[in-house]
Amino acid sequence: AKPPVGNLRWEPPQKAEPWIGIRKTQQYGNIAMQYKFADWVQIDETRLSEDCLYLNVWKPTEVRNEKLPVLVHIHGGGFAVGEGSEIRMEGSSMAKEGIIVVSLNYRLNIFGFFAHPELTKTSSNGASGNYGLMDQQFALQWVKNNIEKFGGDPDKITITGESAGSMSVLALMSSPLSKDMLAGAIGSSGGVISLASLKEAEEKGQLAAQKSGFTSLEQLREASTAEIMDLYKTVEPMAFIPIHDQYVLTKSNTTDLYKAGEQAQIPLIIGWNSEELPPEAFLRGPNYTKDHFLKVTEENYPEHHKEILELFPHETKEEIHRSAADLAAMSFVVSGTWKWFDLHRKYANQPVYRYLFSKIHPPLASVDMETYISPAGARHAEEVHYSWGNLYLLDAYKFSKDDYKVSAAMQQYFVNFIKTGNPNDNQLPVWPAADSDTESPLILNFDTKLELIPASLDYRFPILYGKIYRVF
Repeated sequence: AKPPVGNLRWEPPQKAEPWIGIRKTQQYGNIAMQYKFADWVQIDETRLSEDCLYLNVWKPTEVRNEKLPVLVHIHGGGFAVGEGSEIRMEGSSMAKEGIIVVSLNYRLNIFGFFAHPELTKTSSNGASGNYGLMDQQFALQWVKNNIEKFGGDPDKITITGESAGSMSVLALMSSPLSKDMLAGAIGSSGGVISLASLKEAEEKGQLAAQKSGFTSLEQLREASTAEIMDLYKTVEPMAFIPIHDQYVLTKSNTTDLYKAGEQAQIPLIIGWNSEELPPEAFLRGPNYTKDHFLKVTEENYPEHHKEILELFPHETKEEIHRSAADLAAMSFVVSGTWKWFDLHRKYANQPVYRYLFSKIHPPLASVDMETYISPAGARHAEEVHYSWGNLYLLDAYKFSKDDYKVSAAMQQYFVNFIKTGNPNDNQLPVWPAADSDTESPLILNFDTKLELIPASLDYRFPILYGKIYRVF
């Protein structure tokens, strides 16, 4: 899209200017403005720019007259960081399977999700705040309009994302501006989130601007990129995320949306990892005593700690480790992902296939194995490069034959789904769609041993949903 700078800062994306001649597209474009607020954030600072609305396309070497299915990927990063050109989602391996692959950038943090009364007042759609989602929708429309030129089928677009990218997938399925462009969806470790109202977001944006000395929209638009980034750094990194703006997102309650059948009626793959966060994230450190677990649980959930203690075993160190990891994951992304799964299986007219990714990720090759302590499960985002068939690009890790075996199976299921709307074929173990009403649906566990298992602990979600994860 056209660079969203100057008077286009905090405006819906605009069509790119045409050019004359051949444009070389042999390198990735700029990435959205962001900053390293935590150790896990990896940024190529030489590519940061507000002029960031670029996408990437991979295609098989030879495409004849067939129309190939299309995969559009939306990156994660809490709507605060990330890029569409990350190596884990490099598209060559998927393209070799007969798929046209598209990844994209979208405006992040304050540049992508800033609401303000003056922005709403001057907007043609009567809203502000969801510019990052509009960028995603604009990219989808570009794919719809142009992907035939690359050999793709504009009527067979599957969207995929992990974490905030998965939340974006749900948003695109929910929005009247994009839901009709979709044929399928894959969501990993991210789902239903609480949406602030437009008024609440406007007040937050205006207050942050005023505290930094900006009293008008004109001043905000005239400010340099660095000045806006300095403003952003005065708030917490996840302060600006999607909102209920009544334009891109017309309902704040995902349950009502699904019950009314207003979401995209498409097949869905959804799942999460076996240990999204370490137990220390809940325990606030490596203290695995029963007394500490009781103390932290009561402090975190003063109104519901008795219910939680009944549901999560905590007598032994092993029980505390598992329960603390589960509680950390549930309050992070798992509860919202489960809610999306539960709504889809009950109220959609298309199937949902659920997975659990349990393959423990190997350490960096440089790690001293004598002192290395392996996690008990797969952590957040560790499934991504397995599902994309990209282990070979990450040679800094000690991937084994078992890792490649898990990756090959996961990628093939996903390829089947992108091509047909069903992950199954005649070669892989059958992955059934989830029943709509069973308490323990069958899920496919991706580990060294691939197997169907009952989700025997799902009974906890309805009891605790909304209590440890405050969403609709």
